[in-house]
Amino acid sequence: MKVSCIQNNLSKGLATVGRAVATRSTMPITQNILITAKKPSDLMLTATNLEITMSCQVGAEVTEDGSITVPARLLTEFVNSLPSDTISIDLPSDSRTIELKCARYKARINGMDAKDFPKMPSVGDGTNIKIDPAALRTAISKVVFAAATEDSRPVLTGVQADFIDGGLTLAAADGFRLAVYKMALSDSLKQDMSLIIPARSLTELNRLLADHEEAVDVIINSSRSQILFSLKDVQMVSQLIQGTFPNYNQLIPQSSNTRAVLDLADFLRATKSASIFARDGSGIVRLQIMPKAEGADAKVMLSAQAEELGDNVSELDADVEGEEAKIAFNSKYLSDVLGVIDQQKVILETTGSSSPGVIKPVGDDSYIHIIMPMFVQW
Repeated sequence: MKVSCIQNNLSKGLATVGRAVATRSTMPITQNILITAKKPSDLMLTATNLEITMSCQVGAEVTEDGSITVPARLLTEFVNSLPSDTISIDLPSDSRTIELKCARYKARINGMDAKDFPKMPSVGDGTNIKIDPAALRTAISKVVFAAATEDSRPVLTGVQADFIDGGLTLAAADGFRLAVYKMALSDSLKQDMSLIIPARSLTELNRLLADHEEAVDVIINSSRSQILFSLKDVQMVSQLIQGTFPNYNQLIPQSSNTRAVLDLADFLRATKSASIFARDGSGIVRLQIMPKAEGADAKVMLSAQAEELGDNVSELDADVEGEEAKIAFNSKYLSDVLGVIDQQKVILETTGSSSPGVIKPVGDDSYIHIIMPMFVQW
């Protein structure tokens, strides 16, 4: 294999696929990156952790075909240390050691045979749909943080994707909160379909979408076990989670006794202030919703206390309908949802201190977030 490419291009390619390199694995080769070169200019980098497989095409000049896998961390760190110049990569025939040269820098890196590297999953002639990257990025950002991080219930580590009635609904839950976002699709599926995509896969996809402007080509294989996201120079294949996601529609309260409309920026600021004290108080933030009364405007009081350190109280203006209410939330859960809403006003609904709280933006029916309350002494 003989290849030459610009240092910056190779560095970007390695950074892209490096997110899929296995950190712990019983297969040492999955800690490597597969380098595949085909004349005249096809240089492909591939990495996998067996859940996600990511490949990236890098602009290069290929004078001799070849392939090899090399340790991802070593290769990436060395390439990043090089000056912005042309890098030549040489793999002698019948050798497993690549030679890299850039300006006055040289290195030899021992690799492993490419044929032992897990093959890129083949999605085949599955169901295909194109999705606007900006809309998809917004949808992922609204829900992915609510997925579970522990594997005790594998389905909750994923995001339910429902392709229904010409649109896409994403839902994530971890047993303490639920996020649901609905988006329209210009290119809809011929039949309804539900999938559970690993939250980790969508997090990586979201990073790839940051600078992407063209429609994302999404292919779901016929057995619904894998999904392919194809971008301009990058392809990512993810395994799908098998199982039944909870019926999240049954978890969304259909009515409330108290409804408060607050300024989002003020609400978020008060939550962050309270979280400073909540850190040493089991993460508890108390909210007291007070309707307008004689001689007093409607308001919402946020408070938190750390028993040995002190306490904090914030008072927020609000439009309140219904009865006075008290409810307590985990400060992180509250901060997380307020941090992804982009409207100026937000609605908080509750039916009591022991019932879930509902948070949603004003004037936008596409997003709803449910948080389970914390039980506290008032």
